Amino acid sequence: MIIKYPLSTEKAIRLMESENKLVFVVDDKAKKPEIKKAIEDAFSVKVKSINTLNDNKGRKKAYVRFADETPAIDLATKLGLM
Repeated sequence: MIIKYPLSTEKAIRLMESENKLVFVVDDKAKKPEIKKAIEDAFSVKVKSINTLNDNKGRKKAYVRFADETPAIDLATKLGLM
C-alpha cells in the first residue's frame, strides 16, 4: 500500500487553500511516479506535481499539487479532513 493516510495539520490546510496541495504520508520506499499513479487511481483526480520529504519522525510525506480542474478542498472534504 503506497498511500498510508492524509495529513491534516495547520500547514497542510494552508497549502490546500493557497496552492491546491494535499499532504499524504506514504510508504518510505515509494517513488514519485508510483505515488502519482496511486493517488490518481484511488481518487480519480489529475495530479500536477509531487514533492517528497522524509521528516524527523521517520515518515515520508508527499506534497501533492493537483491540476487546476481538481480543487484540493473537494478531495479533502471527501476524505473527511474538512
